[in-house]
Amino acid sequence: MNTQTPGPRTPERRKQDALHRLVHDIDAWVATADAESGTPYLIPLSFLWDGESLLVATPDASVTGRNLRATGRARVGLGPTRDVVLIEGAVRALGEDELTPEDRDAFAEKTGFDPSKLTTVYTYFRITPQRLQAWREADELEGRELMLGGRWTVR
Repeated sequence: MNTQTPGPRTPERRKQDALHRLVHDIDAWVATADAESGTPYLIPLSFLWDGESLLVATPDASVTGRNLRATGRARVGLGPTRDVVLIEGAVRALGEDELTPEDRDAFAEKTGFDPSKLTTVYTYFRITPQRLQAWREADELEGRELMLGGRWTVR
């Protein structure tokens, strides 16, 4: 398998590729940490991108659910190691009245997973990117910051 790329992408191309991944990928690695001990925890979660934030769902009583609620922070990794999109985001738990039926349906349709059909209580969380990086190879490490402070650094 050839892993060589034709050279570094422009920042604009990287942004387009990152947005494509956000729209079309279904699953991501979500990293959280315990608020008191800082113990890291990493799991795969399905997500829905709405153009501004990722919508994820996890059991209410799970380690991830507790960590997201307690810290309000997460790191999300998309793609293989040679085509990474890494997001640091602010997290907010959504109450029952904050999640529209359209959001629920869109999440279930995209991910093939509908938490409302389960007996386990799930909480939906919005992860709003504050920092986004994208790179493929070492030649793309410089300029990998595409979003800082919740704002795109490229058009």
